[in-house]
Amino acid sequence: MNGKYLYLAITCLLGILSFVQSPSIFFTIFLLYLSALYFIKQFPLEKLAVFFIIYLIFFIVSFSIINQHGTRISEKQRLFHVKYDSELTIDGDQFQSLVTEKTTGEKLLVRYKIRSEEEKEALKKKAKSPLLCKSLGELKKPYSAHNPNGFEYDRYLERKHIFWIIKLSSSPFENCIPLKPSPLSILKENRLKGIRYLESNFPADTAAVAAALIFGDRGSFDADLLAAYQKIGIIHLLAISGLHVSLSIGMLYYLCIRLGMTKEKMLRLLLVFLPIYAVLTGGSPSVIRSVLMIFIMVAADRWKHKHRFRPIDTLSLAFIGFLLFSPNTIFDAGFQLSFSVSFALILSAPYIIKRYPNNLHRLLATSYISQLSALPFLLYHFFEISLIGILVNLIFIPLYSFVFLPGVYVLFFMQLIFGSVPSLIMIIFTKIIRTSNVFALSAAQYPFVNFVVGRPSIVMAAVLILLCLFVFVFWEKSKKTKMATLILLLPLFFLMVQKEVKKLDPAGEVTAIDVGQGDSILIKLSRNHGTYLIDTGGTAVFGGAEDWRKASSSFEVGKNIVVPFLKGRGISKIDKLILTHGDTDHTGGSYSVIKELKIKEILMPSIAEPNINEKKIEALAAKKGIPVYRASDGDVWGDGKTFFRVLSPTRGFKGEPNTGSIVILAKLGGLNWLFTGDFDVEGERRLLQKYPALKIDVLKVGHHGSKTSTSPELLKKYKPKIAIISVGANNRFGHPNTETLKNLQNNGISIFRTDLQGAITYHFFEEKGTFSTFFPYYITK
Repeated sequence: MNGKYLYLAITCLLGILSFVQSPSIFFTIFLLYLSALYFIKQFPLEKLAVFFIIYLIFFIVSFSIINQHGTRISEKQRLFHVKYDSELTIDGDQFQSLVTEKTTGEKLLVRYKIRSEEEKEALKKKAKSPLLCKSLGELKKPYSAHNPNGFEYDRYLERKHIFWIIKLSSSPFENCIPLKPSPLSILKENRLKGIRYLESNFPADTAAVAAALIFGDRGSFDADLLAAYQKIGIIHLLAISGLHVSLSIGMLYYLCIRLGMTKEKMLRLLLVFLPIYAVLTGGSPSVIRSVLMIFIMVAADRWKHKHRFRPIDTLSLAFIGFLLFSPNTIFDAGFQLSFSVSFALILSAPYIIKRYPNNLHRLLATSYISQLSALPFLLYHFFEISLIGILVNLIFIPLYSFVFLPGVYVLFFMQLIFGSVPSLIMIIFTKIIRTSNVFALSAAQYPFVNFVVGRPSIVMAAVLILLCLFVFVFWEKSKKTKMATLILLLPLFFLMVQKEVKKLDPAGEVTAIDVGQGDSILIKLSRNHGTYLIDTGGTAVFGGAEDWRKASSSFEVGKNIVVPFLKGRGISKIDKLILTHGDTDHTGGSYSVIKELKIKEILMPSIAEPNINEKKIEALAAKKGIPVYRASDGDVWGDGKTFFRVLSPTRGFKGEPNTGSIVILAKLGGLNWLFTGDFDVEGERRLLQKYPALKIDVLKVGHHGSKTSTSPELLKKYKPKIAIISVGANNRFGHPNTETLKNLQNNGISIFRTDLQGAITYHFFEEKGTFSTFFPYYITK
């Protein structure tokens, strides 16, 4: 079996996929796989029988592990006895920790909003694991995605067997007793101490890099810098990988040998040290993969295994071991990227990378192989690829491998042993880190850095995977350099063609994106005739937050909802960004939209006194070179089949901001739409006087269904058939108002609500279309 454990790993993967995805499809694939092994690889029938048994074992293991981990806690429970045995997070005024419920042994996620700066400091000092605490709180279900391509937080936690979040009503450590620390909790506490030690003794930039490379923690990194690393394709360098593990093991091995330890004792020590190292570095999929690989090689050497394991063997066995105990890990992005890249590099090393004698060419080939093997997973999870990733990695891989990685270890141990690091060394090292960060942030600003493709369909993903495999096979066998270069560009060419074909799509859509308590509506016309975004959602801010309350990376509607939704659709350009008025719940997400996408022009209401939000957006638009137009009654655009007209406000409008909202009449997909922003009753009265004969099919209900809008007069005069209410679930304002809902129902109007149904989409072709919702609720009347 030497060198053939890869085939066994594929068998295990198919066994798991047969249970978690589609049994019929993946069982058929497995039978085809066995046939290929028999006819092409000449595997004997006895070996294929073993493969079939292993396939069944992993199918059954998946069933037993995934199906038998449901919640046993009642939703009505309010008193909890929980064990704090994991690292906790205090970010701004938010406390969060993973705990174990004493009675059921079930994992829960605890959250608590810190009330004062003094309490925050007290929590930091009291946070000593493990503790058994009695707490009062309310159980909440984890947030689920309400839009296509949204992050499925509930499924993410469910795959980790976490089904509830406790919102504590009192401080977490008020009623606690200490427990005897376990070896695992001691290691976790020491990891946290190590991270805090770096933060206390190193400059912020150096501490962030050191914490990431030594302890696998990226919590100290600035959110914008992490986003830049992601954009330019070097975020993987901050994940502890095989290189990090090898360096750590190499340092320990060299030190112990120099101290006179025998090889036999050294191998024994490594078998103990490797699991400890995995815990100290955070236990991410890339860490566990690397540790398992080295553990298998050391164990084989230690017990004189008769077979010499090749790298592909150890990687395959690590893959099998990982999935045997945690089948759900196949859905983890880190697991997918770590193993796909590792398999590609190991398989390519003797046939592709080795043929390049020049170190630069080898590094370039390695970078390309890594990017290509990760491509399908990057597109599925992040919807875009970096066009400069290969080139930027030529700079950052050597920098991290030969400067930052050994450097942070040397500085860390110097600080530990001598109590300080020579200031000149620290200044130079920090300067190099800051320079690289500035370069990363600058590179991420260029518009050509990323290529937005969108989340691939199942068919497209399958074609892309086959295309990538073809490129690897052709590259391995090809002797013609020019032809090989052209073939290497084939996946990018395929994605570009696929993106251009999307532009010819004869169908269009109108989608009310669920942004919580706010508005954001995408209008995408057929055949790339226009892409418009009306408002961007945003979180209303009541008063300025104190510094201690500010989180390092807080939730933001534009960044976390609107931009992923658009990119998941393959949208990288907005022809018109229409901001109906300056309220934060309509414009707050625009900063992220403007930064992340190409905006051709921005429309804002023609009012006498723009508010602070509008002025900030205008300033950002000027910096980006985006023209800003003040829309008023009479502005029109369209191509005949589609038609848009601004009905309000009048030019230079003076009055209430809601009354001055941009109101648009549009003809789309055979229906007449009225988009109203936060238009109020006063504005509606003026509209009825000026345009009494309008006939509306679809009404975007003004001001989230409050009682200050959607008057009975408007409904009787315009006679809409469908009403769309963009509103946040359980919002503090009580929207939509009961009276407004009754008015709609009394007029026989079908109601769609984002708080109940998630994103609401009207897909249309020519003059006909259909409504659909993200959640399958019935239309209410």
